[in-house]
Amino acid sequence: MKREKMNELIAWKGSESRKPMVVLGARQVGKTWLMKEFGSEHFERTAYINLNNNDRMQGLFSMSHDIRRLVKGLELETECAIEPGSTLLILDDIQEIPNALSSLGLFFESAPEYAVMAGCRTEDAPFPEGKVDFCHLRPMTFLEFLEGIREGSHAMQLRGKIDWMRISYSKSRYVDLLRNYFYVGGMPGVVAEYAKSGDYAKARGVQEWILTSIENDFAKRSSNIDISLTRSAWRSIPAQLSRKNKKFSPGVVKKMTRYSDYESALQWLQDCGLIHKCRRVVNPPLLPSSQKDKDFKIYMLDIGLLGAALSLDARVLLDGNRIFEGFKGALMEQYISQETVACGIEHSFWRSIGTAEVDFVLRRGKDICPLEVHVEENLQSKSLSVYREMFEPTVSYRTSLQGYRDDGWMVHVPLYAIGVFFNEYPEISKRRG
Repeated sequence: MKREKMNELIAWKGSESRKPMVVLGARQVGKTWLMKEFGSEHFERTAYINLNNNDRMQGLFSMSHDIRRLVKGLELETECAIEPGSTLLILDDIQEIPNALSSLGLFFESAPEYAVMAGCRTEDAPFPEGKVDFCHLRPMTFLEFLEGIREGSHAMQLRGKIDWMRISYSKSRYVDLLRNYFYVGGMPGVVAEYAKSGDYAKARGVQEWILTSIENDFAKRSSNIDISLTRSAWRSIPAQLSRKNKKFSPGVVKKMTRYSDYESALQWLQDCGLIHKCRRVVNPPLLPSSQKDKDFKIYMLDIGLLGAALSLDARVLLDGNRIFEGFKGALMEQYISQETVACGIEHSFWRSIGTAEVDFVLRRGKDICPLEVHVEENLQSKSLSVYREMFEPTVSYRTSLQGYRDDGWMVHVPLYAIGVFFNEYPEISKRRG
């Protein structure tokens, strides 16, 4: 398995201003594997401790505020010498012990020579402010999926400076592989099972186990919110995305309920990395504060899990482009959301007072651009024309199963290359439409 975030951790190891590193991500996205693999490849020893239901560590972090005494206790627990420069200390599930979170500040202030890494499932944990670094781990991207199922040659063609002409010769193969990604998704356990067996039914079994595990976690970790509302909101996402406008509607969850009933539940799901909220933007050039609080879409953390929740039949893989068009384009939008979030790009959607709507408005720093999503290329997009007339973006993007083309004002990006294209993300502010 190959994860792009490994490069981020390597850079962290060599940084002169290194702080303890917190790897954030939902359950089963591969945090533990990534941290252990990093330790195995780049340190002489790895001292690993899981803090979940660990009474000994609960006691140690409660009593010890002296960094040397703390290190001695961790050495006893791991039976491993923890030495600066040669040992990676991993504190997994650190959100389970608040005092362990506080200890990251101690390491930063009193013992920065130690390489300390922590795995955490929620962004809402009480991290010592300004004293930790963060690495956000998400499901495997399409490129990582290709590496994971031993399609390295096709992955290699999407790296670096892409030869679009060469890519076009392999278009049908990339579309086939993308169909598989839409079904299997990017959860590492599911990808590993599919790579090993090639069996869609076995891959679906792992997806269903993950969905069950996520719901089982609600009761354990959502003490400050209504568990029933959280579970209902989570289960409603496939139905929400299958609606024509995909806007989150409380009535789909339960009749006679309001947005405010689900506000805490949705925030908790977002903090845990289980959903991504895509808000409607009224005036794209303005800051996010211009967005309407009650007008948003919700995407799940992984396209494969969404397909499992929708009971997507594997036979759809044999039926042309049906998997891309099904459920009113829910899987297509989920895919774009997942790939752009992995690139660190914020996204919203735009809808006019009338019927015009642009699927995504991408934002990185000061750069803002519209992105339209189609299965086949649509050259008569009235919505995009309305958007361009109103806001005059320097460049617009369209993604479909067609090939790459740069028309100056419009760049057409193949759907299977959208992640790697926006990972490089051209400086659109320097473009001229």
